[in-house]
Amino acid sequence: MLSNYIPILLLTAIAFTLAIILMTLSRVLGPYRPNKIKLQPYESGMDPVGAARERYSISYYLVAMEFIVFDLEVIFLYPWAVRFLDLSFTAFVSMIIFITILFLGLIYTLKKGTLDFSKQQTSN
Repeated sequence: MLSNYIPILLLTAIAFTLAIILMTLSRVLGPYRPNKIKLQPYESGMDPVGAARERYSISYYLVAMEFIVFDLEVIFLYPWAVRFLDLSFTAFVSMIIFITILFLGLIYTLKKGTLDFSKQQTSN
């Protein structure tokens, strides 16, 4: 039983070993010339403006949660689609209910205006 996992463990060990070796070689062989500009945090190529602890709009987090929800929907949808012809009608109905609930959630957030960033104002 455990012999089935030996290739996976071997591949994981090889991957970690290779990663450590390559990072070490990069550090040893590559140039390392730190300066003040290189050690600053990278912010999209723009100069940092304001404090790092500014508050974000709640809609930023709502959009992130919606992304996670719809990403999870895809994760549940792929195995169902692969086995679609082997499943019963009950599996089809349950997936339709699942997609309908997610669709109603999307309609709710659209009506609330979460995804409409043109109406929102920044607090600067």
